[in-house]
Amino acid sequence: MIKFSDIFKKSFLQDASMDLNFYNIIMSLLAAYICGMVIYLVYKHFYKGVLYSHNFNILLVLVSMITAFIVLTISSNIVLSLGMVGALSIVRFRTAIKDPLDVGFLFFAISIGITCGANLYLMSFVCTIIISLIYILLVKLKTNIHVFLLVIKYDHKANDEVLKVLADMKYALKNKIVIKDNIELTVEMKLKADDTEFVSQLSKLEGVQSAALINYTGDFGE
Repeated sequence: MIKFSDIFKKSFLQDASMDLNFYNIIMSLLAAYICGMVIYLVYKHFYKGVLYSHNFNILLVLVSMITAFIVLTISSNIVLSLGMVGALSIVRFRTAIKDPLDVGFLFFAISIGITCGANLYLMSFVCTIIISLIYILLVKLKTNIHVFLLVIKYDHKANDEVLKVLADMKYALKNKIVIKDNIELTVEMKLKADDTEFVSQLSKLEGVQSAALINYTGDFGE
C-alpha cells in the first residue's frame, strides 16, 4: 500500500533535482573567471591602499569561481543544498581585513559568483563593467586639498609664538604631550600640497626643536 507521505517525499526529491549538465558548469565557471579577472585587473592597477596584497587579489578570482560552483550545487539539488548550508554555517574566517575597500571587493567577487552560478551571465558582465568603471572614476577624482598632521616639538617658552603662527590657520588638535618643559603638539589641518611655508617659519622660532608635516590619509599598513 502506497502512503501519501511516500508519494510526497518521492515527488519532492524528484522536483528538488534540477538538470545540471557539463555545459552549464563550464559556462558558469568561465563567466565567473572572466568577471573575476576584471576585478583582479581593476584592483591591481587602481588600488589606493597602503599595502597591496597580491595574494588577496588572487583570492578575489578564486572566491568568484568557488561561489559559482557552490550556487550550482545548491541549485542542482535542494536536499543537498540544505546540508551544504549547514556545513558552511560552522565555518569561521579569522583573517582581519583592515581596509574597508577590501571588504567591498570581496562582496563584489561573491556577487559575481552568485550571478554566474545562477546562469545570469549578462547581468554579471554588465554589473561587473559598470561597478568597475564607477570605482575607477571615483579613484581618479582628485582634489588639491590634502589632510596633513603637523607634529611640533618645542620648549614651553615658545608656546605663545607657536600658537601665534597657528592662529591664522584652521586646525584640529589631535594630541598634546607635556614632559617637564617640553611640549609635543599634534594637529590635523587641510592644506594645498604646496602651501607649506609655515613649517619653515615654525622651525626658525627660538625654542622649537622640530616641526614635521605628514601627509595623512587615514590608512595604516601592518
